[in-house]
Amino acid sequence: MREIAFIKQNKEKWLEFELAIFGKAKKNPDELANLYIQMMNDLSYAQTYYPKSKTVVYLNHLASQIYQKIYKTKRTDRNRFIEFFSVEVPLLVYEYKRYLVYAFSLFFVTVAIGALSARYDVDFVRLIMGDQYVNATLDNIKKGNPTAVYGTGSNWGSFIGITVNNLFVGAKCYFYGIFAGVGTFLIFLQNCIMLGSFQYFFYDHGVFWKSVRGIWIHGSMEIFGIVIETTAGFILGASILFPKTFSRMNSFKIGFKNSLKIYLSTFPFTIGAGFLEGYITRYSNDMPNWLSIFIILTTLALISFYYLVYPFIVHKKVHSLTAKNL
Repeated sequence: MREIAFIKQNKEKWLEFELAIFGKAKKNPDELANLYIQMMNDLSYAQTYYPKSKTVVYLNHLASQIYQKIYKTKRTDRNRFIEFFSVEVPLLVYEYKRYLVYAFSLFFVTVAIGALSARYDVDFVRLIMGDQYVNATLDNIKKGNPTAVYGTGSNWGSFIGITVNNLFVGAKCYFYGIFAGVGTFLIFLQNCIMLGSFQYFFYDHGVFWKSVRGIWIHGSMEIFGIVIETTAGFILGASILFPKTFSRMNSFKIGFKNSLKIYLSTFPFTIGAGFLEGYITRYSNDMPNWLSIFIILTTLALISFYYLVYPFIVHKKVHSLTAKNL
């Protein structure tokens, strides 16, 4: 069957799906489940015969939305908070995984730009970080503790101040996506260039490993969290720029709802990073190497698993359960 005939044959059914998604047509759980099965059949057919078509993208999005409707109307004894983090967010991350690829690609490229800029321009780090911070860090390097800046102030005061600041940065990375994603891009660009130049600064002064031991104890979750918040910002911006077959307003509603959930999922990691920076990083200079490495790898593995591996596990599980019910 030609694609145009396939679309013509099923467009009324797909419109019914859209009405159910936006609550304009009330459906009970059984009806929604039936719609989901039909949608999966159509999606499977389109993937087989029109693999590079926009129809596949459209149907995949509708299918994921139908599943969420089924999930939300299904009775469950599990805690709503647990369900949010264990099922809902992972499925959304899987659905928007290409935006995660975009964010990580931009991260590595812009961090490299920051490092190269610091290498070829001796004044670049001062331009980015400020003379006061650079001078203080140089003084700390001479004293043998390049990350001593993290030891200033009280534990709880640092924890609160750092966490509030990180939440603010994350909020900008996400909510600036409302400006068609451009605001998110600029905020992320600034932070990544700063990170790259900052790390090269320590490398240039021969204390790179000491800086890694200190900065990345909390930085693994903090920086990774910013990448996820940027991903959410890109999703928000894309919902405005690329509405696909939806009206721009409906596309924005879907994009905002889904991206907000992904953004909110970073809060525990951001708070955890603030705790580590306020209570643990300050002791990194006196900490044995194995302990620093253990903390860094453990925190990195935790957040990496949740956003890069777990979504595929949940998606596979849902797909298997659906297949059994067909």
